[in-house]
Amino acid sequence: MRASLSRTGMLWSCDYPCLSPPDMKLLIITNNPRNASFRQRIELHLPAFRDSGLDCEVARLPRGALARRRLFKQAAEFDGVLLHKKGLNLHDAFCLRRCARRILYDFDDAMMYKARTPDRSGGSRLRAFRRTVRMADLVIAGNAYLAEHARRYNAAVQIVPTGLDVAAYDPGTRPEPDGKTRLVCIGSRATLRYLSDVGPALEQIGSRFPNVVLRIICDTFFDLRNLPIEKRCWSRETEAPDLVSSDIALAPLPDDPFTRGKCGFKILQYAAGGLPVVASPVGVNAEYVQDGVTGFHANHASDWVERIGQLVKDSRLRERMGLAGRSAIQRFDLPVVGQKLVRVVNESLRAPESPNGDGPGAASHP
Repeated sequence: MRASLSRTGMLWSCDYPCLSPPDMKLLIITNNPRNASFRQRIELHLPAFRDSGLDCEVARLPRGALARRRLFKQAAEFDGVLLHKKGLNLHDAFCLRRCARRILYDFDDAMMYKARTPDRSGGSRLRAFRRTVRMADLVIAGNAYLAEHARRYNAAVQIVPTGLDVAAYDPGTRPEPDGKTRLVCIGSRATLRYLSDVGPALEQIGSRFPNVVLRIICDTFFDLRNLPIEKRCWSRETEAPDLVSSDIALAPLPDDPFTRGKCGFKILQYAAGGLPVVASPVGVNAEYVQDGVTGFHANHASDWVERIGQLVKDSRLRERMGLAGRSAIQRFDLPVVGQKLVRVVNESLRAPESPNGDGPGAASHP
């Protein structure tokens, strides 16, 4: 994209070739255009938006109240605003709703809960989520659990899962065996603690199988006494090769209101790379990992030891499950998910307004 600095923050014009001249303008607002959620849910689909007749500009939400107000005033120049994964305070919500013709809200995390204290209900997070969902003409949720929460405050909700470029994770590029069996987990500093929670089970695996190593793809790491760690710093260029060259994928999660909202992107990555997955059956993990077919569910420490050990000992089982997983996730391939996202966005923006000026799915103003 071409980037230029404006007085309201960073605005990007999308310089992608299009099949037909754009006939509508969409302003996309995000807290961080460089984070993984924005990249996978929005940025990768910008060419498809352009081809459908939407001229998109991406703006980073400024910190200051005056800068935000200037940005929201610019929304009047667009046919609609797509707000990505940000709950708004009362003042921001009022300003944006007053200026924008249509508001679409996209989110793929349990924004209404805090990750560290997920069992506490209410609070500022829930109020911001409720306010933002209510004012939207359309809410786009990453999974059914998130959609159910959004429908408490707005009937106009569509589920669009996070997609990925399946072809970028080519199992055919896997290197020749070197005698090691690699467990792998990809994540961030915030989610690495989920892997450390199953540390005792991993220690047992390391004691039983001297040929096993654990590959962590992240921006921070930890060590185990009995299991060697391969520390791979995450990057766009190396994440796919680092996954494909592994053997068994791990997706541990505690079961709480926040983690049930996770959209399971790492499981899609694992499956695209042809890896069997051992996962906690929490949220979409239970759906994306078919127990005994594309991997195994693990509820307790003994399950993690047993299921990982079973896969370590049986390379044919790993291959069979990996192939089944790659076949099952074709419905999440970028063109498939992108087509749905583009359709629901266009339908919302192009729908006729009701006589009072509200869109067909509009909820009450904040």
